Amino acid sequence: MDGYFNSRLHQQLREDVRHFAEREVRPRIAEMEATRTVQYELSRLIARQGWIGATISPVYGGMGVGHLGKTIIIEELSRVSGAMGAMVQASQLGVAKIVHFGNEEQRKRWLPAVAAGECLPTIAVTEPESGGHVLGMAASAVRDGDDYLLNGRKLYVGNSHVGDLHGVILRTGPGSKGLSAFLVESDRPGFSLGEHRESMGLHGFSFGEVRFHNCRVPASHRLGEEGDGLAVAYSSSVLYGRANLTAVALGIHQAILEETTRFCTERIRYGKPLHELPNIKIKLGQLQSRVMTARLVAYHAVQLLDQGLPCDAELMNAKVVNVESALDSARNAMEIHAAAGLFTDRPIERYLRDAHHIFAPAGTSDVQLLRLAEVALGTAKGQWSQRLSDLVRMRELATVH
Repeated sequence: MDGYFNSRLHQQLREDVRHFAEREVRPRIAEMEATRTVQYELSRLIARQGWIGATISPVYGGMGVGHLGKTIIIEELSRVSGAMGAMVQASQLGVAKIVHFGNEEQRKRWLPAVAAGECLPTIAVTEPESGGHVLGMAASAVRDGDDYLLNGRKLYVGNSHVGDLHGVILRTGPGSKGLSAFLVESDRPGFSLGEHRESMGLHGFSFGEVRFHNCRVPASHRLGEEGDGLAVAYSSSVLYGRANLTAVALGIHQAILEETTRFCTERIRYGKPLHELPNIKIKLGQLQSRVMTARLVAYHAVQLLDQGLPCDAELMNAKVVNVESALDSARNAMEIHAAAGLFTDRPIERYLRDAHHIFAPAGTSDVQLLRLAEVALGTAKGQWSQRLSDLVRMRELATVH
């Protein structure tokens, strides 16, 4: 893996994020687990480190460390807190829509604020009745002079209750060409939030409901043209969502390995450390192997993405491998801990709960495998990764000239 981390910049970034996570995040976990409340202040503190701007060009005040740097940031935060890793990954989904589809005025207005940690963006796609079926959405945006009137509901919006700028996909007409995307500020009249609901895991992270009731938004807040909504949704899901959730799963997986190894060293059985038992040692070997394989798959995919190469299949594979292997390792870790793993004084049960939250977003494992089967059969449709990479490259060239 050294080939992916031969940059001093990336090495220093990992050290900086790990140090921050240990100093600022870990001491807050007990309270986060006990209260299950949204971590407004901690989310803002993390944003002010500039990490939401990982993939934003320095031209707009961002870090410009690409998807590789972004993956390092999310992994290291998730190693300590899956909730705060999820917070950063969800904000990155909001970044994607502006980077790929925002015009120059929109990029100049919003990206510097995001990079500075003054604005947390989100992406709002899923609806109560349509679920993951994007084309089944019904929430609408109707043109009214120089504005649009927005009506409807969106569910499972990452950072719903801490977000400042929501990227919302709405129906402006029929069919796949009838979806459009809009930037909606959280303080705009007609916008409201559903009640924060407690969840099984990721305590401290909000992924709730946003509502629109005759919410008036200027046409200048539309991203791209009418009909670009499907592409905006896919840019967030394909390029950012799968890679980001892969990084969260990888961070949780690394934490599972470290905690289980520590437990097996400290716990004494028959006068020896628990890891001296052959069956336990084999399980530890399985955990180590899974983490190594998962990390290789994850960083290979984002390196291709940074190079602008076609990598839709690699991103799908990275998510399914990382999520499934993290869940397998979490279950094995619980078996090793036995009854000790059931109590909240040890974090292993938290890792198991948090890992389950990474399964569904940006496509369940079944969805990823169906798409990978199409790759095997030669029936896959297009390469979103290359298409959107080319779009950014052309806009960067236009900005330079």
